[in-house]
Amino acid sequence: MKIDIRDLTLKELTKEIVTLGEPPHRARQIFSWVNQKNADSFDKMCNLPKTLISDLKKKYDIGDLVCEERLRAKDGTEKFLWKLRDGKYVESVLIKEKSRITLCLSTQVGCRFKCRFCASGTGGFTRNLEVSEITGQVLSAQEISKCRVTNIVFMGMGEPLDNYQNLEKAIEIINHPKGIGIGARKITVSTCGIIPGILKLKDIGLQIELSVSLHAANDQLRNELVPVNRRYPLEKLMKACEEYFEDTGRVVTLEYTIIKDKNDLLKDADKLAKIAKKLKAKVNLIGCNPYSNKDSGRPSAGRVQAFKDRLRSRGVTTTIRRSRGGDIMAACGQLAAQKRDKK
Repeated sequence: MKIDIRDLTLKELTKEIVTLGEPPHRARQIFSWVNQKNADSFDKMCNLPKTLISDLKKKYDIGDLVCEERLRAKDGTEKFLWKLRDGKYVESVLIKEKSRITLCLSTQVGCRFKCRFCASGTGGFTRNLEVSEITGQVLSAQEISKCRVTNIVFMGMGEPLDNYQNLEKAIEIINHPKGIGIGARKITVSTCGIIPGILKLKDIGLQIELSVSLHAANDQLRNELVPVNRRYPLEKLMKACEEYFEDTGRVVTLEYTIIKDKNDLLKDADKLAKIAKKLKAKVNLIGCNPYSNKDSGRPSAGRVQAFKDRLRSRGVTTTIRRSRGGDIMAACGQLAAQKRDKK
């Protein structure tokens, strides 16, 4: 079986090319062709010798994502449904805000962690995405939308740190100046709290932004909302976040979905404030956006604002995430779940 050349970092590709008897600079040329110019054929690599192109065709191929559906919201948000080689689906969301263009990427088909309010895990876990399937979302979205992505957030389908090896390689390719070329500080990894992955991520030598889906300020409630908390409870998770901040210098963001009559009281805000101040963390509030008509829990705008005001009165930097793409179901996992359910 041929290797997808987009699965290789520049270091890995260089080793491969040297074994073919070619100088290392050929690897840099190929890496640029597939990750900057989005070449979908070796024949397009006009600065390579024909003999090398022939060798490449024998051993490698160039993966491609099929855009099954592209939806555009009234606010300019775009959602892409990608069909993978095995017929599975994942999605990406493109958010345009003035000069900032953010792409939300998926890392898995489905998710094994089943956070209560997330649609991605409702169908269970199928498989990890390959490196090329992660980076391919960036390349294909840029080509289709005719715009340059400035920021990456790993907040789509799946738990990024549960696919750590491929995530790290994808980050390296996305960040590399001869790759997609997006700065480390403009790349955010969101996790439900996989402590081993957090500790690995802090050691890769890049100032990646870390976002932790907290959603509760005590173990009892977090066990219910984010079941992985039973394995990685709050005290240990907070220690990992402290280490991340100390080693990288990057302020951790605590994501907190406000659910009506569940975690929306001012005393909940006070508990959250204690955690945030200890970590020197920011808080990003999200009003619960139920993904089925059976779900309840959407808080009023006033309740969300009161929660924000309480945190700020306690000295915590707090923002409210603006809901984007509601008319195209831009909450993670919804479109792909529809395709899955129709099968």
